[in-house]
Order: sequence, then structure tokens, then C-alpha cells
Amino acid sequence: MLAIAALIFGAVVAFRPKGDRRHRILGYFYALSLLLVNISALTVYEDSVVLGPFHILAIVSLITLVGGFIPAFLQRPVSWWLDLHAYLMSWSYVGLVAAGVAQILTMSSSLPGWFAVGLPSLVLVVIGGVLIHTQVPKSIAKLASGWRQPNEHLNG
Repeated sequence: MLAIAALIFGAVVAFRPKGDRRHRILGYFYALSLLLVNISALTVYEDSVVLGPFHILAIVSLITLVGGFIPAFLQRPVSWWLDLHAYLMSWSYVGLVAAGVAQILTMSSSLPGWFAVGLPSLVLVVIGGVLIHTQVPKSIAKLASGWRQPNEHLNG
């Protein structure tokens, strides 16, 4: 249920205008939902007590989530917090979508793991990467042109 909430909140945040109060509130819900999903994933051990590939991906997801959230929350480093936030939060969403598709395919496919999970995940990550690296710079430029950086008034 939390994963579905994170997917919905993330999609709304991704496709709505950026930087306003609604973006921040929905972003908090996305971040909290994804944080709880990852914590939950890290507590699941079916066959052993060691970390498996899904645990490692949950850790990567936590890194992108925290790495994207903290710069926006603190607005630091001053000159590039927006870039860090936009790219890492976008990657956190791509990872979430890829994980969701992998979960569905794992449960519904009789194909070997690489074909059922690995290949579709790889395709989604490549598509997500192309979208991120073509669309995020446009969003950042649009947003940055309408914002004054903190302490900008002191420089002139």
C-alpha cells in the first residue's frame, strides 16, 4: 500500500509545477512513503539473513531519496541544491517504478529472473535516464529563472 502511495505521490510531484507549497507537501508525502517502503524492504528476509539484491536496491533507493531530500530541505549547497534535488529525486522515482514493475513481473511471470525482472528493469532505467537528462535541465532552468537565490539581494 505504501509503495502505491509513493508511486501516486511521486507521479503527481513529477507532473505538477515545481517549487510551490503543494509541491513541497506532496514531496514530503512521497519521501515519507518511499522511506517507509525501503525500511520495510530491508526487514524482509525469506531465505537467509544476509543482504540480497533487493536489499541492496533498497539501500540505493534510500541514498537517492535522502540525497535528493536533504539539499532541498536545507537549500544547501547554495549554488546547486536544486540540481541535486531534481536529479536525485527523479532517480528515486525511476527506481521505484522499476522496482514496482519487477515486483509485478516476479509474481506473474514464469520466465527466468533476467528476462522477467532484469531486462524490463534495465529498459525502464534507460528510459528514465533519458527523460531525466533531457527534461530535468529544462525544469531547473524554468524554475531557476523565476526564483531569486538566497542572499541574491546582497550581491547587487
